[in-house]
Amino acid sequence: MHAVSDSGAYASEREAVQHLAPQPRTVADTGLSDQLLIDLLCKHLNEGGALDMARLVERLALPGAVLDELLSQLRKDGRIEVLGQHNGQALRYGLTDRGREAARDALERSGYVGAAPFPASAYRSLVKVQTIHHARVNAETMRSAFCGVVLTEALLDQLGVAVNSGRAIMIYGPAGSGKTYISMRLVRLFSEAIWVPYAIAVNDAVVEVYDPQIHQRLDDHDQYNNLLLSEGIDRRLLCCLRPMVVSGGELGMEQLDVRYDPFSRRYLAPLQLKASNGLFIIDDLGRQRMPPADLFNRWIVPMEEQRDVLNLGGGRQCVLPFDVILLFSTNLNPLELADEAFLRRIGYKLRFTYLKPQEYERIWRQECDRLGIAFDTPLLRYVLHDLYEAEGMPLVPCHPRDLLGMATDRQRYMERTGPLTPDDLQWAWRNYFVQLEFFE
Repeated sequence: MHAVSDSGAYASEREAVQHLAPQPRTVADTGLSDQLLIDLLCKHLNEGGALDMARLVERLALPGAVLDELLSQLRKDGRIEVLGQHNGQALRYGLTDRGREAARDALERSGYVGAAPFPASAYRSLVKVQTIHHARVNAETMRSAFCGVVLTEALLDQLGVAVNSGRAIMIYGPAGSGKTYISMRLVRLFSEAIWVPYAIAVNDAVVEVYDPQIHQRLDDHDQYNNLLLSEGIDRRLLCCLRPMVVSGGELGMEQLDVRYDPFSRRYLAPLQLKASNGLFIIDDLGRQRMPPADLFNRWIVPMEEQRDVLNLGGGRQCVLPFDVILLFSTNLNPLELADEAFLRRIGYKLRFTYLKPQEYERIWRQECDRLGIAFDTPLLRYVLHDLYEAEGMPLVPCHPRDLLGMATDRQRYMERTGPLTPDDLQWAWRNYFVQLEFFE
């Protein structure tokens, strides 16, 4: 299911994940300390009240055999009690006074109450096994992924080679030239499933990785999830599509390192960690909440060494693989954003330009089809000659969508039906572009 279909390669990768992350049978198999798991179990019982084994398995994503081992320790210590069956259901477990005190102490140390984390040491191997750079993109898959998109073959091939290289990519050009749209469409090249942990454990710190806004889980009926369950892969891992993270002008330096929330006492993964084995697109480069030089300096080591050093506070650090396709997109001059030394580290710089009339017409036709409008050759000729050419305006890919959309907005307001008129398009034009004569 890679960009270039290779079922043998995918099967071997799947087998490697199964070998790397089988269902644990004992506490020792989890790769976590007894204390971390006992603390987590106490917190769940404190939050959920009396819980049976099925609910505990669901909450902690651990097999019953592992939980039995932990529950036995807690019973010996007098921190839990067996509350008996409820309505003929399974045995339930609840905290004693001593157990509730232990849960409060555990919550003071860490506010995380979720699935058991995956050890960072095993996660490093997992990221390498399912690296996004295993995928191989060729001309056929690029044309399939960008079917219907108006893009020159030369630029499409440049983009395909850049993605295949594994190196960072910079896309630059005027606003509205399709940079963001094309960048985000790259995810279509990578349709295979990967396994994402709910969280990872870095010594005593639990860093939350899974983000439902970023990671698209595969449904239970999906073939990949069936594979996940039937092959006994660790339930602490979720079967998801490769992620795509897009961050623009709102990006701050704090989002690129582990964030600790002192109120909830939780550690949250940085954006590039959530994007692992996927795409990380930094849009509107140069408009972030930090100088471009600071942002670029943050990526020098990850880009060159394919590893990222994350700070957890208190002098603690964690080194994890940097496995993403990193793509910068900007409508500013790259030479004004970074020096040549840094730009050399970005393998590919792809320039997006304005459209030719025939390319503009293809997009116009597509938008007419999307809106259910009959294509009108004289109307397009009017737009190209009487509006664009008369005012010296370049042809930009986003204009057909916006102009036709505004023209139909006016038509609905006027309660008219039938084809659009030159007057509709001229009205849209005057409302879409800033009228400079106002300032003269």
